[in-house]
Amino acid sequence: MLRKTSFTKGENYHCYTRGTDKRKIFLDKGDYIRFIVLLYICNSTQPIHISNFESKKLMEFFDLEKERSLVAIGTYCLMPNHIHLLLQEVEKGGLSLFMKKLLTAYSMYFNKKYQRKGVLFEGCFKAEHINEDRYLKYLFSYIHLNPVKLIDSKWKERGLKNLKQAKGFLRNYEYSSYLDYLGIERPQNKILNLSAFPNYFENIKDFWSEIFEWLSFGEDFSRQGPSLP
Repeated sequence: MLRKTSFTKGENYHCYTRGTDKRKIFLDKGDYIRFIVLLYICNSTQPIHISNFESKKLMEFFDLEKERSLVAIGTYCLMPNHIHLLLQEVEKGGLSLFMKKLLTAYSMYFNKKYQRKGVLFEGCFKAEHINEDRYLKYLFSYIHLNPVKLIDSKWKERGLKNLKQAKGFLRNYEYSSYLDYLGIERPQNKILNLSAFPNYFENIKDFWSEIFEWLSFGEDFSRQGPSLP
């Protein structure tokens, strides 16, 4: 399958993929944590050896010093059957290499754990070049608000039924970079390289104001970007 989007060093891309046949790719908390750790250790010019996982607890991998990063990660969100990433290519050819390392390593883990064979992800990952400042800023909300669909699948079309519930759910959703933008200290903070992206949010209040605005106007929000079931 030929890719329509070519990658350029210093440019930003919204990358996403889902499980083949829309199957779930995360079945328990351990699966989510494994992928999150891989976001960190696969983002390096160093090779990744799955055998290295045998002797360490997952969170200990955030203590490792890496060589040069392949990409800068601006945001991420893991959903039961798909993922969203905002990436900037740092090394020439780095984005493709990062995604190959990431998806291959996770597929090998998943197939071994659940005693399955075959492809886990649906075809080649999708990538959209972000060449407008307005759209880049919007993606920080779009990616982080994906989990709201888990408690209100139609919120974008008809608006939120319970804003307080949505705010609380996002505050407790561990599998995205949302908590990092709220200033919560955790090992996962090391995944992001915010200095590579525009400083749209000078403080936590600015970030939440942007999120709140999109939550309040779900129909307009849904028209802006791709949607994965």
